[in-house]
Amino acid sequence: MYRFFVEPSQVEETVIRICGSDVNHIKNVLRMKTGEEILISTGETMEYTCYIEEFLEDEVTAHIMYAQEAGYELSSKIYLFQGLPKSDKMEWIIQKAVELGVHQVIPVATKRAVVRLEGKKEVNKQRRWQAISESAAKQSKRMYVPEVSHVMSFKEALAYAKNLDVILLPYERAKGMQETKAIINSIKPGQSIGIFIGPEGGFDEKEVEQSMDEGAKAITLGKRILRTETAGLTVLSVLMFALEE
Repeated sequence: MYRFFVEPSQVEETVIRICGSDVNHIKNVLRMKTGEEILISTGETMEYTCYIEEFLEDEVTAHIMYAQEAGYELSSKIYLFQGLPKSDKMEWIIQKAVELGVHQVIPVATKRAVVRLEGKKEVNKQRRWQAISESAAKQSKRMYVPEVSHVMSFKEALAYAKNLDVILLPYERAKGMQETKAIINSIKPGQSIGIFIGPEGGFDEKEVEQSMDEGAKAITLGKRILRTETAGLTVLSVLMFALEE
């Protein structure tokens, strides 16, 4: 069953009015018909099961069959601070991170990042990344679309993460697996978590020191060296398993 997202203002007593780009997607891409059932979320805790009632020129009306509280989301909000990778790797990272339950993705311009995004180029990239997040959220039955923020400097990212309950930093010089397991097991459901992932060249030593000064906990991901597009998803997978209720 296809899922769509709307603003709470689009929900009436028995009808939800779908507008924007989803109208064309429903009509001309999916070629759906009246009577077909769909799922609609307002980004809150309720999920609506509806059937398509009517096609208008610039909107689709969906009749609410029933609403239920859905438990698809993790109790903890997880923030992925991803050092800007080369090529289109960021698109793949965002897609998979959303599938794994991330709350927000924050692209970070670290010292060793080769990619530099500024001005119109950054705006276009962010728009593209947000569209990928929305598509992944629909596919994985998320209750809301995780935000992909503007690109932050490393200093800005640390300041943004300052109020989170836990900050994790996968680092090749971190202590053994037992210490990492203890850190993961100490995280309680409901706590907010930040994951800092470096670009292809990893973090600069000063960036690691600054992270530790702000309370980040260094963890190991095992004896193998993981690519930047694998490391964050590995931590997200571990946290999903540990925190899923």
